[in-house]
Amino acid sequence: MTDCKVCVDAGVCKMRTLITAKDNGMGLIELDIKSDCPNILKMSWKLEPMSPYSEVEAEFHKSEIYRLANDAIPHTACPVPSGMVKALEVAGDLGLKRDCVIRFVDDDEDCMGGR
Repeated sequence: MTDCKVCVDAGVCKMRTLITAKDNGMGLIELDIKSDCPNILKMSWKLEPMSPYSEVEAEFHKSEIYRLANDAIPHTACPVPSGMVKALEVAGDLGLKRDCVIRFVDDDEDCMGGR
């Protein structure tokens, strides 16, 4: 499995989170979280090693990451839980390292490029 580091800049709150996902040698992925956000830190204290397969394939409301986020993060638009899932996916060899981006645009052309 592949170790993975993801940095999430959450936007207007200006809080950053570094997510390190590592295989623990038993087929489970451990997430280590460093964050400026006290809510993300509160959530991270409850994270246990998890199966990348079951977490990535889970329905949103059954995902352990999103369940913990629901209990700890008061802002639904926070991108950090998604970053955690992406790091888990890559560390579990279920996805490739490729940046994800949320951009604000003025019109369709800025995003779709004439599609």
